[in-house]
Amino acid sequence: MKKHPGNPEGPKKEYRMHDIRVAVVGLGKRGVLAWIPALERLQGFRITAICDPIEALHDWARESLASPGDVKSCLNYDDVLADDNVDAVILTVRCPEQGAMAAQALEAGKHVNQEVPAAHTMDDCWRIVIAQEQSGLVYQSAEQMRYAGYVEAWRKLVDDETLGTVTYAEGQYLHYAPILFHRNPRTGRLVELEDLDKNPDAERTWFNDMPPMHYLVHDLSPILKVLDDRVVEVVGMSTESPSAAHLELTMPDIQAALMKTAKGALLRLAVSFTQPHPEGDCHWQQIIGTGGSVEWRRTVEDSPKLWLATDGATVDKRAMDWRIERGDMPAEANESSGHWGLDYFVHSSFRAAVLEGEPLEFDVYKAMDVAAAGILAAESIAQGSKPLRVPDFRPNALRPKGQWPEAQKASLE
Repeated sequence: MKKHPGNPEGPKKEYRMHDIRVAVVGLGKRGVLAWIPALERLQGFRITAICDPIEALHDWARESLASPGDVKSCLNYDDVLADDNVDAVILTVRCPEQGAMAAQALEAGKHVNQEVPAAHTMDDCWRIVIAQEQSGLVYQSAEQMRYAGYVEAWRKLVDDETLGTVTYAEGQYLHYAPILFHRNPRTGRLVELEDLDKNPDAERTWFNDMPPMHYLVHDLSPILKVLDDRVVEVVGMSTESPSAAHLELTMPDIQAALMKTAKGALLRLAVSFTQPHPEGDCHWQQIIGTGGSVEWRRTVEDSPKLWLATDGATVDKRAMDWRIERGDMPAEANESSGHWGLDYFVHSSFRAAVLEGEPLEFDVYKAMDVAAAGILAAESIAQGSKPLRVPDFRPNALRPKGQWPEAQKASLE
C-alpha cells in the first residue's frame, strides 16, 4: 500500500457507497498540501477527480493520493462538470473567475465547497446565490476563522448582552506573502521574489491585480458571526500602486474600509499582503459595546483582553485565556486539518450538509454578505472612496427565491 505525504501510514478509512465523490479543482499549495490530505483522511469523502490546466501539477497532486490510479485527471474544468462520478466540486483556485466556476458547478448539479474569496464580482455573487436557490444543492465558502474558540466565546458574550449594544468593531488581515505573486508557468509552482533571477521565465500571477480588500474574509466573517449582523454600506481607501515595500509588485500595500452594519455598528477592516509584518499575528479583531469590549492578542506573546463597564473606568483590561483552538475538537479534527484544526469544521459542516441535510451555519447568504462587502469596498476605492450600499442577498417580496433582482439582471443585459 502506497504511503504519501498527507498520511504516512497509508489510508485509514474504508470507502462507503454513500461517500461524497469529490473533484479537487486547483492543484496549488492549498489544494495539494491541505485539502487533498484532509479529504483522504476524513470519513465521508472520496476523491474521484483532480483538475488543473497545468499538467505538471497533476503529478504533484497524485503523489498525495493513496490510490492515484482510481482518480481521473482533468485539464479542462468542463470535463469535471460533465463527470457523473463527481458529486461535489472542491474549488481551491485563485483566479478572477472562481465565483463563476462555483456557479457553473451548481448549475451542472454539483455541490460546491469553495476556498475564499467566494467571488470577485457582484454578478458572480448573485449568480452563485441564484444557482444555489434554483438547484437546492449545498454551497459553502470555506472560511475557517469563524470557527475559532475565541470567536465562539465572543459570540456568547454578545448573545447574553454582556457587551451591551455593540457600536464598533475592528479587524485586520496583515499577511505578508510575497511568494503569491509569481509562478513558474511550466511547473505551476510559486516563486519567491528573491528567486526571480533564478527563474527568468516566471510569470506574474493574478494575485498582483486582485484588490487586497477582496480578501478581508478571514476577519470580517468572524466579526459578522459574533455580531449576528451584515454590512449595509462601505467606503474604502488605499495606499498607492505599486507597493512601496516591493516596487516590482503592483498590488498596493494596504487597503482599509469603514463599514456600517444593519444593526448600526461601525466596522474598520484592513488588508495587506505586501507590507512586511510578523507572520504569527496576521489576524486581529476587537469588539466594543456599551457594556464592555473584547480584543484579540496583538502579538503571539500577548493575551486576549476583556473589559466590562461594571469593572469601572479605572480598571484596565484583563488578560483572558481565549484561544484559536477549540476545546470540542474530536480526534479526527486534530489529525485531519490545518489552521489550528479549524479546517475540520469547514469539512465536517459540508459533509453533514451533503450527507445528512444539516443546514449550514455559514450559508450562501452569509458567504455573499462577506464577499460583497470586500468587492464593494474595492469598488469604492476605484470610485474615489465613494460610499456604496451592500445588497441583502436573501429572497424577499421584490426578489422571489431563484430569481435575479431586476437591477442586477439589467446590468447583465
